[in-house]
Amino acid sequence: MKLDAAAVKLLRDDTPGTRQRLHFDNAGAGLMPRPVIDAIHRHIDLEAETGGYQAGHLRAEQIEQARADVASLIGAQARNVAFTENATAAFAQALSSIEFHPGDVILTCADDYVSNQIQYLSLASRLGLEVDRARSLPGGGLDLEDFELHLRRRRPRLVALHHVPTNSGVVQPVEEVGRLCRELDVLFLLDACQSVGQLPLDVTRLHCDFLSATSRKFLRGPRGCGFLYASDQVLKDGYHPLFIDLHGGRWIDEDVFRPVDDARRFENWEFAYALVLATGEAARYAQKVGLEAIAERNDHLAQSLREELVHLPRVNVMDLQAPRLAATVMIELPFAEGPEALQEALFQRGINVSMSYREYARVEFRAESDWVLRASPHYYNIGEEVGRFVAAIGDLLSK
Repeated sequence: MKLDAAAVKLLRDDTPGTRQRLHFDNAGAGLMPRPVIDAIHRHIDLEAETGGYQAGHLRAEQIEQARADVASLIGAQARNVAFTENATAAFAQALSSIEFHPGDVILTCADDYVSNQIQYLSLASRLGLEVDRARSLPGGGLDLEDFELHLRRRRPRLVALHHVPTNSGVVQPVEEVGRLCRELDVLFLLDACQSVGQLPLDVTRLHCDFLSATSRKFLRGPRGCGFLYASDQVLKDGYHPLFIDLHGGRWIDEDVFRPVDDARRFENWEFAYALVLATGEAARYAQKVGLEAIAERNDHLAQSLREELVHLPRVNVMDLQAPRLAATVMIELPFAEGPEALQEALFQRGINVSMSYREYARVEFRAESDWVLRASPHYYNIGEEVGRFVAAIGDLLSK
């Protein structure tokens, strides 16, 4: 789809939230389009009419189609995709499948997601692992040369990275990381929760063993659903989550179980299938719009936002020197009443944003203050909204 003004108008007509709000919080939760909303309503209505178990049975074919559509979004096969409650749950399922031993190394970076960092530290505390962090470039983003030195010297059990960190707009060089991991036969777990639905993804080019993602952000699906990709090699080698249930495993003898053959071994039996079906709808929607077109328009919107913000006095637009940026704009600015008051003041003006705090990035928080504003446009936003947002920031700072 060519995302010209006419196409964007149709997409906005398809997005009820754009009638009420200027939504620059897609890195938090994107606005759902009408087909995604309708998918949820249809299944909830069916559950009300027939019963929860019966509705799942009646929609079994559509549920598997949702799996196939999500797989297509990332260049995978349906057998390699498991549905989870969110990206963090998917990430944890992958981590739990690895048999770590005391002294093993997890190699990550300074700018990885806070929940992931906490999981690494929890594993280190419980199992005697070491968390090793490659440094960042001065302008932001993984220092690939330093990363390769750590990789070759430490030979980690696992490399785990965030594709687009939640605390910056940096796009990490994950294809190069994947090639190095493949060369040295090191497991690679990629958190793509901020890139799926925003950037074209192909697990073959990424060379990842696992990829975790959420439905609710740039994919524009519902809250409460995510997914995990597990490669054929991971499945062949028998990786399965520590706490596997009757959906992911078969109890074949009194003291023996066997994981199912495909990625469903990473799923739990109980699930909100209305959200699974809606996630499949979101994957189809994104592919219909076109990921290349989405990435191009997002780049244009984010660049326009950065260019206008730099003209405001006392405003620091971060990450401008990074090699590659996504549609997440981190803004440091003085607001005496504090971050919550700023967020509320913008909300009262019809503008949705998020805040990011130092405690979310203890290793690498490049702002001088303890918080920054995070604005994240998406392809259904328009240029007039960029101007309106910048004007609102300028007005609030002048008071």
